Amino acid sequence: MSTADNRPLILIAPRLESTTPCLRMPEKLAPEVAAATVFLEAILAAGGMPLVMSFSDDDAVIERYVEMADGIAIPGGQDVDPALWGDEDPYPEELLCHERDAFEFKLIRAALAAHKPIFATCRGMQILNVVLGGSLCMDVPSLPAPEGMALWRHAPILNDPAHPVVIEDGSLLSRALDWRGEVQVNSSHHCCVDRLGEGVRLIAAATDGVPEAIEVEGERFCLGVQWHPEYTWRTLETDFKLWKAFVQAAAE
Repeated sequence: MSTADNRPLILIAPRLESTTPCLRMPEKLAPEVAAATVFLEAILAAGGMPLVMSFSDDDAVIERYVEMADGIAIPGGQDVDPALWGDEDPYPEELLCHERDAFEFKLIRAALAAHKPIFATCRGMQILNVVLGGSLCMDVPSLPAPEGMALWRHAPILNDPAHPVVIEDGSLLSRALDWRGEVQVNSSHHCCVDRLGEGVRLIAAATDGVPEAIEVEGERFCLGVQWHPEYTWRTLETDFKLWKAFVQAAAE
């Protein structure tokens, strides 16, 4: 059994949540730094020690966090601002979080520079690609489906499998899962990877062609998946294997 002394420290990039004043709390509360309980539980179950970070724009603080860490997890959340790859079309501000974009840009760059293991899910996968110079499709339902089929339903299905994903043999994801061919995953997203960033390789896609996983070449463990394995690690063997592979890479 793991003890606190031998669990690798896994940093979690926080979500930034705001509460609208209401009858129960008419005062405007400060934004809250948060992480989903299922995300923390998955890391604990896989043998890691989760630590939710504080937001900071101080490079030295972020670098100190990364220095402390054995691995960094980047979870899902708000959409990534299209302006970050030069898209000037109007986009709904209520779907964005500029503070989080700025923070995660610095965090991912620092983690890559230090060659720390990174596991990025949903939005995390998307911003990892953007940090490395890639772009996103901001409307998955508008994508063309392969001939003879419709797009899968990609949102919001968190607690059950939503569609199959085809994994590239020999990829980091294939090795992490010790798996060949297709796996079942959940799905809750309306954006996805489009143009790949520098060193980014697409290693899995849904059977309707939507990108589902990336790795960063030259890194020992830098993996992004489009689904939410924090919700299904108890019921899908492959999703629990993902968490265990990430924590094991951090332990090494």
